Amino acid sequence: MISNQFSGATDFIGFVSSLSPLESEAREMLASKLYAKQYRKGELILETGTVCNRIYFIDRGLVKTFFYTDTREFIMRFFPEGHLFTVLDSFVLQQPSSYSVQALEDTVITCLNHDELEMLCGKYHSVETFYRKLLALAAVNMMNRIGGTLEEKAQIAYNRFLKEYGSLLQRISLADLASYLGITQVSLSRIRAMK
Repeated sequence: MISNQFSGATDFIGFVSSLSPLESEAREMLASKLYAKQYRKGELILETGTVCNRIYFIDRGLVKTFFYTDTREFIMRFFPEGHLFTVLDSFVLQQPSSYSVQALEDTVITCLNHDELEMLCGKYHSVETFYRKLLALAAVNMMNRIGGTLEEKAQIAYNRFLKEYGSLLQRISLADLASYLGITQVSLSRIRAMK
């Protein structure tokens, strides 16, 4: 998954420009390839087993990326408005995704297709630079998420979530928060009671 908060502007092109300034022709060409999609609360944006063919920018709403094991759901990330994301391995390798993406609220997303991004990268160095920086950020974010999951105790993970994503607390269910932290709802209730 890729995520990076863009402060100030709330649009896809503004986000791209924050990582790599675009010349006017590249900006216009990118704008011509973007399109919006709307999803209702609870609707799947990407289903496990399908190829992720898009990069998504959240204009309004909230989504989660997750996967299931035999016994439970694991949430990898939450993405509120102002974030750009994709299911990285599926998008880059164009292979079926191990993750699903679901809207947690009514959500409006600006999309860019994989083939369009590849074409833009071949034509404009600034877009290629954006994509390279995006992949680097994704690698760092993924390593931080995996490292945190493996090393942190539940109380520390909860406190980190509050620090980094506290504004989302009223927008997600306790079940989803427990799934994100990798603990049961009972354990989450104990941690919250200690606050």
